[in-house]
Amino acid sequence: MNLAKPSGVIQTDEVNNHVHSTYSFSPYAPAEIPVRARAAGLGTVGIMDHDSVSGCAEFLEACKEIGMAGTAGFEMRVNMNGTSMEGRKTNNPDEPNVSYIALHGIPATQFNVVEEFLKPIHDARIVRDRKEVETLNVVLAERGAPTLDFDADVAAISEATNGGSITERHILYALSLKLIEVHGKGQALVDFVEGPLQVPMAGKLRELLLDVENPHYAYDLLGAFKASLVPEFFIVSGYDECIPVYDAVKFANEIGAIPAYAYLGDVGESPTGDKKAEKFEDDFLDELVAELAEIGFKAITYMPPRNTRKQLARLRKLCRKHGLMEISGVDINSSRQSFNCPILLEPEFRHLTDAAWALIAHEKLAAADPKRALFNPDNPMASLALEERIAKYSTLGKKIDHTQPEKAIELI
Repeated sequence: MNLAKPSGVIQTDEVNNHVHSTYSFSPYAPAEIPVRARAAGLGTVGIMDHDSVSGCAEFLEACKEIGMAGTAGFEMRVNMNGTSMEGRKTNNPDEPNVSYIALHGIPATQFNVVEEFLKPIHDARIVRDRKEVETLNVVLAERGAPTLDFDADVAAISEATNGGSITERHILYALSLKLIEVHGKGQALVDFVEGPLQVPMAGKLRELLLDVENPHYAYDLLGAFKASLVPEFFIVSGYDECIPVYDAVKFANEIGAIPAYAYLGDVGESPTGDKKAEKFEDDFLDELVAELAEIGFKAITYMPPRNTRKQLARLRKLCRKHGLMEISGVDINSSRQSFNCPILLEPEFRHLTDAAWALIAHEKLAAADPKRALFNPDNPMASLALEERIAKYSTLGKKIDHTQPEKAIELI
């Protein structure tokens, strides 16, 4: 891959801290993410895979080669046992009592420790993945569809052997590829999917799948399957895969990462037009945010385009009340998605840009000196208000030579 800096690209103040790589589910290898981000004009970009940091070193090396500001993290699911959220549906539509969290700003010196921490979770997930494919195969056989071989069809399109995760999207993408192989693209495939496979298609999606020249064909087909087929084979995760929230947050704080709860928020009429109406945390958000701070979370991460201005204003007020950092990130895992998030250029969201640059500085400084982690109690700036600390770290982040991020400590 050519990692030369794209010419003629104007860098904006847009940031995105939540881009998936092939180490979870994405068309982008870790080294491709900074190149794509630079081409989109982003100022900073972050890798964020499911239960894996195995692509982080490759990603950061590619960032250095083109001088891109990059930050590393991963997302995971945790059980909420022992908290006031126990038994409730928070930000996970499929699993009550299980919540998504992210570990942001992981110092590069800690990747090996994180991989060891994640290995039993990774292994438990693979066991469940295999069972899910077995369950799906029963459905496919009943409907006259080709079945999947877990190793040859699903694991083979993942980075599981290199520490990456396998998700339900891998399973659906493998099915998409198999059906394209059998039926080709266009009318015959659409007829089979809507007929024997019993998967309904909306008007626009149907049009996309009738277009044999559609460059995102397999991803669009996956999208058609996601709502209809996942409930047919999904298996609820065990607590060996979704560890206690207290353990995950304690680990994050010990390694100098920033543990963040991923706010989803109720969806009525989706601002992005791609989510069904559904309730998540908003009815008990005040209680939840207070509990998150008590557990030891240091931040809340969210996707600005997903929520209404009213929801985000309420969330921001609660973050300030409880001393939680706000981190933005728009989940990228498909070739159809844009790396850009223009809403971040609006004045009311500029604090998210500052937070991204502070995250960059935090990560590079903590790798050189753990006391320089943004939330380390021994940080020389620990007595400053969080907003002031973020401002100072943001300024440092912008001054770093991102071809030599290991020298960031010299700016202190």
